[in-house]
Amino acid sequence: MSSNLPVPTRKLPKQATSRVAFVRDPLEDDDPLLAFEPYMHARPRSNSITPDLQRTFIAHLAATGIVTSAARKIGRSMEALYNLKQKPGAEGFKRAWDRAVQMGVERLEDTALARAIEGSERKVYRDGELVGTERFHNEALVMFFLRNRLADRYSPQAHIAPGHPVYERIRREIEEERRREANDPKVIQAVRDSIDRKIEALRLKVEREKREAEEKEAKGF
Repeated sequence: MSSNLPVPTRKLPKQATSRVAFVRDPLEDDDPLLAFEPYMHARPRSNSITPDLQRTFIAHLAATGIVTSAARKIGRSMEALYNLKQKPGAEGFKRAWDRAVQMGVERLEDTALARAIEGSERKVYRDGELVGTERFHNEALVMFFLRNRLADRYSPQAHIAPGHPVYERIRREIEEERRREANDPKVIQAVRDSIDRKIEALRLKVEREKREAEEKEAKGF
């Protein structure tokens, strides 16, 4: 029984890309996708794309999602495959091709979703030396999935108000920032300096008014 879990194709994870980082195990011979009606050549030649080759192509395409790779797998040109796909009588092959490509897209989506949820590790350097790794989450990728999977809550058109996850997240971030600022020694000192300035200004005003009152009294007003 083949596994549906993707397996890496590169020696190092950092060499992977979203298109070719993972492939699925080859389809079993009894997989429903391979039960399509193949195109039958009226006069098969040595370079014909036989039913067996058609099924091998579809199996590899479903595993990788890459047409050029599947074409190389059976040793046939892209031109020959696309020509075969459009021939009358190749409707079964065409449907299987389209479904295999869709499976490749789903594989890509699964990989991207895993990255959005689990994040990815990146190296941390300090003064040119590797000191460790950290888990990095691509916020743009996360929001892409949220907006597409939960459009009613996360799409740009959704009404963001108190209680909305985005609203509450931003509120928490602002409150946390205010708490950090409130405990910042520089902020505390700035507040104290502002209070001292206001008290000094008030003191000067009181002394000025007192002096003016004394001058008026001395003049007999």
